[in-house]
Amino acid sequence: MRAHILEDGVIRIAETTDEVRRAYADGRTMWVDLHDRTPDADRVLREVFSIHPLVAEDIWLDRSVPKIDEFDDYTYIVAHSIARGSTPGKVDLRVVDVVVGKRFVITQQRDTHQRQALAERLEREPNLLAKDTCWLLHAILDAVVDGYLPFVEAYVRRVDEADRSVVVAPSHPRKLEEEVFALRRTVQTLARITQHQREILARLAIGKVLNMPKEAIPYFRDVSDHFVRVAEEVDRYGDVVNDTMDAYLSMQSNRMNQTMKTLTLMTTCLLPMNLIASIYGMNFQHMPELSWRYGYPFALAMMASLAAAILLFFRIKRWL
Repeated sequence: MRAHILEDGVIRIAETTDEVRRAYADGRTMWVDLHDRTPDADRVLREVFSIHPLVAEDIWLDRSVPKIDEFDDYTYIVAHSIARGSTPGKVDLRVVDVVVGKRFVITQQRDTHQRQALAERLEREPNLLAKDTCWLLHAILDAVVDGYLPFVEAYVRRVDEADRSVVVAPSHPRKLEEEVFALRRTVQTLARITQHQREILARLAIGKVLNMPKEAIPYFRDVSDHFVRVAEEVDRYGDVVNDTMDAYLSMQSNRMNQTMKTLTLMTTCLLPMNLIASIYGMNFQHMPELSWRYGYPFALAMMASLAAAILLFFRIKRWL
């Protein structure tokens, strides 16, 4: 746990429950960043800020869906930031829990990079806490939304590449199949999250939460507009991925049909040859042509003639 306390226009760092309690009792505004769950962190939530036990418990859980809950003295917001997964086709969604009161902001986030970036920005701009806690909330959500933009851009490029690869014979069809299915899983995850997160940001954008000052509303509206564009890209490329998958399966089916057609033609040509060879391979003593000098070349010529006749028939029927 680390508390960033605003004192006389300067940010002071506190790391114990007693320091946070004294600063809050003195009327200081602060940002408390919770790291791991510790007894001190639980005491700060319960004893200093009087956070509801259910909210205090939810803060340490990985919520699957963003949400916003309003209480008398504070508002609890669950958002999701985004990061590249351990594999190219995987996306890691990291929960960002934010509790916003009149003189405090409490966060629990799993993204270390965003936590450090916010701390550095607060050091440079202590007025984020001096004016109103909603400005710090804006900085948090703005960083969350900005994290989606490069990921979605990279995702769009991958979808376009996969879409182009489908229409040509890929050198590694198995890899292409895995890529298409990975893209589909990713877009399903993003669509589920962006739908709910867009609603949360829209509520904040109209200023009916947190008794938000009027001058802050345009900034939250800007964050909401940015995320709407992200959500629209996710929805649009969700359809593209589905179309790409359908096209891939259709192309695979067509290639399989071509393969089966080729094998069928080969089987049809070889069948009369096999019949002739089978007849002359029978071990009966009295068979015509067995002692004929030209029997062997005659049988080969008959096989070739039948195969040519079958191919000509297929050509006339436009099956070949």
